[in-house]
Amino acid sequence: MTQAIPILRVARARPPLLDRALALAAAGVPVLPLREGKVPFGNCPACAGSACGDRPHMKAAGTCRCPRVCHGWAAATTGTHVITSAAWAPMWRTAAAVAYHPGGAGLTVVDLDDAQAVAWARATLPVTRTVLTTRGEHWIYRGTMRSANSVRPGVDIKSRMSYARWLAPGNGTMAELPSAVRALVDREETTPARRGVVSSPPERAVWDHTVATGCRHTERYVRTGLERGLAKVRARTESGAGSQAFGVAQFLGAQHAQCPGPCGLDAIAAQIVAAAVLVGVPEPYAERAVANGLTAALGRAA
Repeated sequence: MTQAIPILRVARARPPLLDRALALAAAGVPVLPLREGKVPFGNCPACAGSACGDRPHMKAAGTCRCPRVCHGWAAATTGTHVITSAAWAPMWRTAAAVAYHPGGAGLTVVDLDDAQAVAWARATLPVTRTVLTTRGEHWIYRGTMRSANSVRPGVDIKSRMSYARWLAPGNGTMAELPSAVRALVDREETTPARRGVVSSPPERAVWDHTVATGCRHTERYVRTGLERGLAKVRARTESGAGSQAFGVAQFLGAQHAQCPGPCGLDAIAAQIVAAAVLVGVPEPYAERAVANGLTAALGRAA
C-alpha cells in the first residue's frame, strides 16, 4: 500500500520594506515604495502623461483611482489593503526604499542637503526632531505647508505635495512648524509681478529627436508630455511657478530614466525654464528648480 507523500508548503517571506511600510501606515503615516534612485515608480500606461486625469487629491484634481503605484506622492496611503494588494506587490519586490507623504501625516520636513544647510538651520530654526540623511539632515515639524524646492542653498521643504524618504524615527522632540520655515516659501515661491508684458522670451533650444538620438520614446510622446508640463507652468501666474517647474522637470526626467541616452534633457530643461521666466520667475531660480527636478528624477547627486 502506497503512502501519500506530504507536501510541504513554505510561506514566502514578505519583503522587509513592506513590513516597514505597514508599521508606518499603522501609525497613520501614508507610505509608498521607491525604486532604485530614490524616485517613485513610473505611472502605468493608462496614467502616463496625465492621460487619466490625475489623482483626486493632486494639484490638478482629477478622478483617477488607479490601483497601481501611480502619480508619485499622491499614491501614498495608510490603507493596508492597498499596500498589500496584488497591484503593489511587484513594486515591493524590487523597491529600494520606503517613502512617506509628510503632509498626509500632518508634518513638514525641512530637507537640509549639506553641512552648510545644517549649520544654517542650527543657527536659525527652532530645535525639533532630526533624522540623519546621506548628505545632511531632515528636520521634522508638526504642521503642514506648501512644498517647495531650493528655498535657499541646500534647503527643500517637503510637506503637502511631496514625498520624503523614510530613514529612521529620528531623535529629539518634534516642535510646531515655525513661521521662519513658512517665510522661506512665501519669499521664494511667490511668482513676482511682472513689469509690463513679456513680448518674447529669450531664444532657447527646442526639443526634437535630433538632440535625443538615444531616447526610446517617440517624438509625439515626448512632445505631448512636454507641452502639458509647460502649460502647467504657464498657468501659475500668481504663485508657485518655480515649484511647478521643479515638478514638471522631475516628472519628465523620470520618463527617461531607463533610456540609453542621450535624450536631449538640456533642451527640455531650457523650455521649462523659459515657461517659468515667462510668468515672472527669476531666471536663476527657475534654472535651479529645473536642475533639481531632473536630479531628483534621475537619482544623481545635486
